[in-house]
Amino acid sequence: MHSGAARDRVAALSGQVTTMGTKIEDFLKEKKIDPRRIIAASVKIERLQPEDRAIRLTKRLARGSEDAAKKKEAAGTKKPRSGRPVTDRTISAALLGKPISGPAKTRVLRAVNRILEQKKQEKVELSALFELPKKGGAAAEGAEAAG
Repeated sequence: MHSGAARDRVAALSGQVTTMGTKIEDFLKEKKIDPRRIIAASVKIERLQPEDRAIRLTKRLARGSEDAAKKKEAAGTKKPRSGRPVTDRTISAALLGKPISGPAKTRVLRAVNRILEQKKQEKVELSALFELPKKGGAAAEGAEAAG
């Protein structure tokens, strides 16, 4: 039962599988970006900074207070960084075309855009790296088939 998955994994690691490349894989080859560089850029981008800790502190203090003005002030502050960089596992899943979460896709996009910025190239959008689902999901597909 598991032998097929194990065989695929071993073949993928050894480079024997010739599947169609994913969108992100093709993009990285075209722009000559090493996936390890994405991980390094993401670590620098997503690392928590003192200002992020200050934002979290004000939100936490506002949550505990009874004052409505403080709660509104804390809600209006800038969003802190996540503190969670792109991992090797996330990159490999993206390159293999496996589904990854929305926030992980956004972190990959931020890291790729940082690298492109360093190479003095234009930033890209999320749709350039990943296949995005159609708006409406399954309901939209049913409407297209009926219409």
